[in-house]
Amino acid sequence: MSDRVPPIAATPLAPDPGATAAGAEALIRLVGVHKAFGGKHVLNGLDLEVRRGETFVILGPSGTGKSVLLKLLVGLLKPDRGEIWVGRQRVDGARDRELWEIRGRIGYLFQSSALINWLTVAENVALPLSEHTRLRPHEIDQRVDEYLGKVHMLQSKYQMPGELSGGQKRRVALARVLAGTPTIILYDEPTAGLDPVMTQNIAALIRSVQLEFGVTSILVTHDLPCASEAGDRVAFVDGGKVVHCDTTEQFMHTDHPAVRNFLRGGRPVVPGAPR
Repeated sequence: MSDRVPPIAATPLAPDPGATAAGAEALIRLVGVHKAFGGKHVLNGLDLEVRRGETFVILGPSGTGKSVLLKLLVGLLKPDRGEIWVGRQRVDGARDRELWEIRGRIGYLFQSSALINWLTVAENVALPLSEHTRLRPHEIDQRVDEYLGKVHMLQSKYQMPGELSGGQKRRVALARVLAGTPTIILYDEPTAGLDPVMTQNIAALIRSVQLEFGVTSILVTHDLPCASEAGDRVAFVDGGKVVHCDTTEQFMHTDHPAVRNFLRGGRPVVPGAPR
């Protein structure tokens, strides 16, 4: 089966059209967040705001805490200092019941896809429906077909994860995320290890999901083409802080020296050299 993915057609019922406008409210906020592991300080007073309905990209060198940031958002890790907000709910220090409610709003697409190897594709996607809804079996089957169709994997519903390519696994994992009807999706390196064609397809899929479902997304990636295709705004994290943030187009053409160095692939910044 080909990995080439046509885009999802946007629906006129998208719940928040135009939500990525500059005036949209901040749905996710991190305020003065610090996190260290032993003697290594990963986040050093990081401040970040993600607007409702946008796809927000986080770029930066390896080891700068990008994936740690996602784990902090869902309460898998706790900050040493600072505040983390999802809407009006504060994540850090939340009690178990409130944390469960926050996590119920968030879909997390892991780099590994995290599919259960002994379940079929359809059974993997059905998990959030069978565990968290009262839908009847035939209704779950209908929803599974719907979400697999949206990521163009319906023909693989009876296959096992081990029979799929890396890109196909990511698409099935995204279908499972969508089955949980999240308002926020966190993408952790969704194109890692994929070829350029599949990378472009995954990026287009992220954008299509945003348009159709009106979700707010955070995309952690090293992949510049994916960031350009999928992102509304981009933040560059270095030294445990956001050192630059702008719209995707402006970010890719910025004169900020640390960002230019990163976009070049880490080549030294030479004063007076063309940027």
